Amino acid sequence: MAGQATESIRQEAETLRKQLQAWGIAYYTEDNPVVEDFTYDKAYQRLVEIETNYPDLITPDSPTQQVGDEVISDFSKVTHEIPMLSMGDVFSEAELAEFENRITNNVGGKVDYNCELKIDGLAISLRYENGILVQGSTRGNGSIGEDITKNLKTIPSIPTKLKRPLNLDVRGECYMPKESFAKLNETREANGEAVFANPRNAAAGSLRQLDPKVTASRKLSTFMYNVASFDPLESRTQAEMLEELHDLGFTINPTYRVANNVADIDAYVDEFQRKRSDLAYGIDGIVIKVNSLQLQRSLGATVKVPRWAIAYKFPPEEAETVVRNIEWTVGRTGVVTPTAIMDPVKLAGTVVGRASLHNPDYLIQKDIRLLDTVLLHKAGDIIPEISEYVADKRAADSTPYEIPTHCPSCGADLVHLDEEVALRCINPKCPAQLAEGMNHFASRNAMNIDGLGPKIVNQLFEHQFVKDIADLYRLTEDQLLTLDKFGAKSAAKLLTAIANSRNNSLERLLFGLGIRHVGNKAARLIAEHFKTLDALMQADGETIAEINSMGMVIADSITTYFANGQVQQLISELKELEINMTYTSGSEQIIDPSSTFNAKRVVLTGKLEQMTRPEASEWLTNRGASVTGSVSKSTDLVIAGKDAGSKLKKAQSFNIEVWDEDRFIEEMDKS
Repeated sequence: MAGQATESIRQEAETLRKQLQAWGIAYYTEDNPVVEDFTYDKAYQRLVEIETNYPDLITPDSPTQQVGDEVISDFSKVTHEIPMLSMGDVFSEAELAEFENRITNNVGGKVDYNCELKIDGLAISLRYENGILVQGSTRGNGSIGEDITKNLKTIPSIPTKLKRPLNLDVRGECYMPKESFAKLNETREANGEAVFANPRNAAAGSLRQLDPKVTASRKLSTFMYNVASFDPLESRTQAEMLEELHDLGFTINPTYRVANNVADIDAYVDEFQRKRSDLAYGIDGIVIKVNSLQLQRSLGATVKVPRWAIAYKFPPEEAETVVRNIEWTVGRTGVVTPTAIMDPVKLAGTVVGRASLHNPDYLIQKDIRLLDTVLLHKAGDIIPEISEYVADKRAADSTPYEIPTHCPSCGADLVHLDEEVALRCINPKCPAQLAEGMNHFASRNAMNIDGLGPKIVNQLFEHQFVKDIADLYRLTEDQLLTLDKFGAKSAAKLLTAIANSRNNSLERLLFGLGIRHVGNKAARLIAEHFKTLDALMQADGETIAEINSMGMVIADSITTYFANGQVQQLISELKELEINMTYTSGSEQIIDPSSTFNAKRVVLTGKLEQMTRPEASEWLTNRGASVTGSVSKSTDLVIAGKDAGSKLKKAQSFNIEVWDEDRFIEEMDKS
């Protein structure tokens, strides 16, 4: 019998429970882990050890007695008729051997196993009735999950109809491929948003979006690996079941392998520990399952884990190095990002000497300082990231790193908008942002300066003809003639386009300035309300927020932007250059009767690559066209983008004129 627990043991158990519960909420519910998996696992295993030695210390709310975490979300709840269990973990080959011995002793003979990769994703359940997908849910706490059917239906690898009309509850893993994870974090960092810690949390955050379109944009995928009840299937083993799921239309991970003994299991573990970084998706271990489905049924499960399966967790691949500097760079949107510059070390097959610290909040949370010795790993096996500093190697006179207050490129004050984790430079004359800002300013939906593309903008900066967008209106023919491939005709055409842009309505200028969160639609609504830029600049945040439910995020961004001294100077220069700052669009717009599109019935079909269909529709409508949704004999013109389908065929059958997007843009440029 176990002895009596000392007060220090009781206190340790209580502290571990509270710590693990807090970490679990951050991981499962908020999709925002605050410690690495290995740190959580070490604490969890210590609590298991204490509770095994002193069973009287086990409490009903202990993490060792729970699956997942409490379900707290805006999604409706789903009760799993057969619980979705968690998986027991082991961390060494010796512990794997203990698992195999336990199975052999329970069964009383030799057992085959199926080895599968442990995907770093979110457990999901898919319920089919007569072969039709009727519900998809998360695991939640094992008994109750979240109904995320609409979101799961946006994932291409999930079939909405099976190849046989079965009633089936299929379980598996939804994951985010490494490439998608890297691109998502890159975009979020550029937008001043918090990045995801790993692909698992990125997948979970994507599945819990209230807008399925957001989920669809995240490029998720799935591997299915189990069923709640295998009675409807013909399979008799785990390996056969995977193949039967594949035949029904599911995506399975093809790397599974049947093992006859511990040596086979160890070989599989070693092989994929080596191949881990080469896979297109993240894995954090190997799952070993009794292959016989009948044996699985007879072995059963505890309240939390199946007795017939175990997960071997890979040890963290980390390297120790020293932070020599923290470098701050300005991105195209003004976001200022810190990067740790470290002594180069080899990690997961590559030499690493830099790691993004993402944003000031992240840097402060990790408490990274100059000359710190740190542990480095690769998030999602691809992105170098600092796990933590090594406390016992930090110098006694070390001081917290001071967050900069001025832009490293232009010296302007940095701002920290309320809804962002990023620092941002909003100086419109910041050299690090000017080229991208000018491309946006000249774009079709902004000031629409025809002929002013990225290559020409780069030349203008290289020749030091421009420092900001105001300088565009000071360009001369002599300057343009020095540019590559510019003659008198092309110079005159560009100068005319620049001059014409002076007369644009206010919403184009407002959008062209590149104010954070102010898109094309918001710019039009704001311009229509205030009529002049002066009136907008004098307005307070609450007034702006009330416009058509614009909200305080956009309002704060606008007031912060126009409070900037460099912005005010730029606006003064644009006024002196006679740029229109009044709203002149609207129903009073006069349509040119000589327009190619006036009084024409036009149909848009297929995917346009240089604009959206709503943008094309608005442009056509402003020139007198009637844009309709279907092709008929009275249709005058069909504009067909990529992958145009039945509407294009119908137009061809009626001998209606058809343009591709390039032809359409040629006509736009002439108008």
